[in-house]
Amino acid sequence: MSALLDDVRRVVTGLGTEEPGPSAVRARVLAHLEAHGDAALGRAVPEHVTASALVLDPSLTRALLCFHRKGRFWVQPGGHLDPGDADVLAAALRELREETGVADAEVPVRRAADLDRHALGDGFGRCAWHLDVGFVVLADPAAAVAVSDESTDVAWWPLDALPDEVPPGLGERLARAARFARAAPSAAS
Repeated sequence: MSALLDDVRRVVTGLGTEEPGPSAVRARVLAHLEAHGDAALGRAVPEHVTASALVLDPSLTRALLCFHRKGRFWVQPGGHLDPGDADVLAAALRELREETGVADAEVPVRRAADLDRHALGDGFGRCAWHLDVGFVVLADPAAAVAVSDESTDVAWWPLDALPDEVPPGLGERLARAARFARAAPSAAS
């Protein structure tokens, strides 16, 4: 059993139960980890763990999204875990750097804010489902961004005016992230 698998279990188990999204998915993710072990962390099985940065501006009113080349939708930066990732949060921050160029970001609470299970379309090859662990990350919207090979654009969007081309549930995930960040001073990190 790897240290990364142990971290994923710890992070998923530590998610708060006050929000319906993460708590509804938690048992399924933990059962999947139990059944597949380290294989659940990579592309060896069609359903696997991913890590995301739910990037908000300091006012918690805008989100940084990437227009995904394969999916043809706006989505938060994130993706597959790599064997060299120290933990799930490190994977989310690596994905943020790789997909947006943002390297200077603040993590207000080092605890996951979101857990989401979503299906992928036919264009994603062997990947059928992602079990996505999301962390709130704050970044300066004035900082330069870069578009990766996985995307065609990177842009800031108001939370109350997201583009039409977002996956189902992303608006609620981002709203949940903003609520989580607002509670950060009183949250246990």
